Amino acid sequence: MKVEQIYTGCLSEATYFIKSEKEAAIIDPLRETDKYLEKIKSENTTLKYIFITHFHADFVSGHVDLAEKTGAQIIFGPNAKADFKFYSAVDNEVFNLGQIKIKSLHTPGHTLESTCYLLIDANNSEYCVFTGDTLFIGDVGRPDLAVKSHLTQKDLAELLYHSIHDKIFPLRDETIIYPAHGAGSACGKNMSKETFDTLGNQKKVNYALNTNLNIEEFVTEVTCGLSSPPSYFPLNVKMNQSVNKSYDDIIKSGSTPLKKDDFKKLAENSIIIDCRKPIDFANSHIPGSIFIGIDGGFAPWAGSVLENINSDIILVADPDRVEEAVKRLSRVGIDNTKGFLEGGMEAWIKAGYEIDKVKSIEVSQFEKEVRDDELIIDVRNNGEYEKSHLINSHLLPLVNFSNNFINYKANSKYYIHCQGGYRSMIACSLLKRKGIHNLIDIKGGFAAIAKDSSLKTISELVNN
Repeated sequence: MKVEQIYTGCLSEATYFIKSEKEAAIIDPLRETDKYLEKIKSENTTLKYIFITHFHADFVSGHVDLAEKTGAQIIFGPNAKADFKFYSAVDNEVFNLGQIKIKSLHTPGHTLESTCYLLIDANNSEYCVFTGDTLFIGDVGRPDLAVKSHLTQKDLAELLYHSIHDKIFPLRDETIIYPAHGAGSACGKNMSKETFDTLGNQKKVNYALNTNLNIEEFVTEVTCGLSSPPSYFPLNVKMNQSVNKSYDDIIKSGSTPLKKDDFKKLAENSIIIDCRKPIDFANSHIPGSIFIGIDGGFAPWAGSVLENINSDIILVADPDRVEEAVKRLSRVGIDNTKGFLEGGMEAWIKAGYEIDKVKSIEVSQFEKEVRDDELIIDVRNNGEYEKSHLINSHLLPLVNFSNNFINYKANSKYYIHCQGGYRSMIACSLLKRKGIHNLIDIKGGFAAIAKDSSLKTISELVNN
């Protein structure tokens, strides 16, 4: 028997490859299929099942393409409805895989179809359970993403309580918990950086598994402090219920080199995403382009800040990273990438086309020039801000930026920072696209600010 966790850091997502004898299964695959096909071939095995824990909101799964290429059967839990062929497992149904068994445990709460898959080894022992977004390491799945007219957040949280207590708690303490996500995912609020653990240890350290919590207290714990989900989540759920554009076609289209004149013409009706480093974007970029650096939470931020993920996209990126950018965008359903600027910004500048810049300053300069009546904008999330912030700063989280534009005035001056300098540059690019140009980015973000004790001449840090 082999169980392998395939972790994708930029999405904080875990896919699982399971093998017993000559048969294999994959749980929660990402959209691209090549690496799974290579794994199946290298392991000299046949893919029998593709188990999906639920309709994912934070990425587009590759289950349909993978099933077409391998002949494997797609398995969902009860209540699943989709436009493609799949098998709907019933609660406690057992699937044979070589010498092992995989048992479906229907665990509604995060979503109604949410299902965990319990692996029973050749010795008939509960070896591990793949919990999807039902149970994370340090957290449980948020119960607000599948709210319908007849269901409330409280209703789903109560279902989640019963799922955990009735289906997860009875398992052996030695059972390994393999979740679908780790720290950084928006599918929970308090996930650990660890990507697996034993159930016994989680009972000790996971706040949501505290046996002293009654159902009302559990509901309160799991529903408080939830940030607004990214805007692309409902679209990804819908895509995971559908048959989508071929991944191979997406890569082919997005990797097309575009001459500067063709790029300029396409830009009239497309969104330009600049994937370079923050400092490169600050020094020179195409007016109206949006900075989302590939060396960061690239795809989730693209899905979060683009007003319409179905828009045509063209890229400014290093040539050797174009395919990576297109692939990662497709993971969150951004499928209409039409190509990249051949020759990059150097070609654009050489042609004499207009450029724009973002003023980006060191903390020491920020200290010298900022006045008490000027606006300091913190674009981090609520939890980061509550932990520590500049007392005279204003919190406008990047995740809710489309709702925050009304708070900005074209004739005002803004100093903008995040934690390290990545999100603040995204914010600056979005504001400039809206015609707000009197912006100053603080290099190094709050991490740099907090290290500079001399900033107390401006204002005290609030440390909660």
